[in-house]
Amino acid sequence: PRPRPYTATMSKKVKASAVQDRQGIATVQQIVTSDIGWVFREQTTDDFGIDAHLEVVENEPATGRLIAAQIKSGPSYFKKPHDDGWWFPLDPDDLEYWIDHSLPVIVVLCSPGTGTAYWQTVTQKTIVTGKRGGKKLLVPTAQQLGGEARRGLAKVAEGKPYEIRLRQLRLALHWMRLLQDGRRILLEAGEWISKSSGRGDITIVSVDEGNEDRQELGAWIIMVGSRPYDEVLPSLVPWADVILHEETYDDADYEAWEDACVYYDNEGDRNVREGYAEWRREWIGNRTLRPYANAMGEVDSWRLELVLNDLGTSFLAVDRFAEGDRMILTSR
Repeated sequence: PRPRPYTATMSKKVKASAVQDRQGIATVQQIVTSDIGWVFREQTTDDFGIDAHLEVVENEPATGRLIAAQIKSGPSYFKKPHDDGWWFPLDPDDLEYWIDHSLPVIVVLCSPGTGTAYWQTVTQKTIVTGKRGGKKLLVPTAQQLGGEARRGLAKVAEGKPYEIRLRQLRLALHWMRLLQDGRRILLEAGEWISKSSGRGDITIVSVDEGNEDRQELGAWIIMVGSRPYDEVLPSLVPWADVILHEETYDDADYEAWEDACVYYDNEGDRNVREGYAEWRREWIGNRTLRPYANAMGEVDSWRLELVLNDLGTSFLAVDRFAEGDRMILTSR
């Protein structure tokens, strides 16, 4: 059969659906950040089938314990009621992806009009097989997303430290592969030095070998208390060595040297109090990692470059092996 032509009515439906989706994500973000007090990190490109990551926060510091969330918004998702909640039909491809995901996954049904949302985990225990063989989830009214859900969601995010670290490595695989393929990965941070919370705005970006074609890969906020950033930032990416982004620091250092050591006399002649090389050695001192700029005495700016280390290279090799189909002799 011939495909139906795309009409203005269809365009309006697509736009309405997109607006509804955005409202749902905004509603859930508000609940997670304000009522639950956790980090909400929207996923826009890297993780198809997942709308956001929820990160557990305890006494301000983020914990690294994450939940992946698929957010469904609008009245159509509340049209299959059950005595205890609502049925959510599971697409086979989505279900396979969620079950195999490196993070625990929840489905969130959101009603932006009322500002409410309800959640359910996607596990073998919660999946129900219908009479015709289709799979579905019961999203219960008892699991409303909000402050009272904090304990239940924290339990979903639990795992042994070994398992949590493996999850984090799997989530960073996309960045490792970009490095392996010749892209450069930069970690940019704005450190709020006037705040005792150790707040920082973190952005991960990718550029080509010539430091062009800038692409943002993710952004979030950290709270690290009094821990120094030259220790904190490398700890966020244990699969990479962290070095100064050469282009940024060369330019910043040269400008700082000009401000400190170059002046012009009454005749307009350029004079230098101290040579750049000597001044820079004193300026850098024994600091391996350092900010390149400060804004109004409030925010230190960092731009660091990531280079795959032994852990990153080895994990890429393990991932290639795990994607294969060779048999393994085990002890069980």
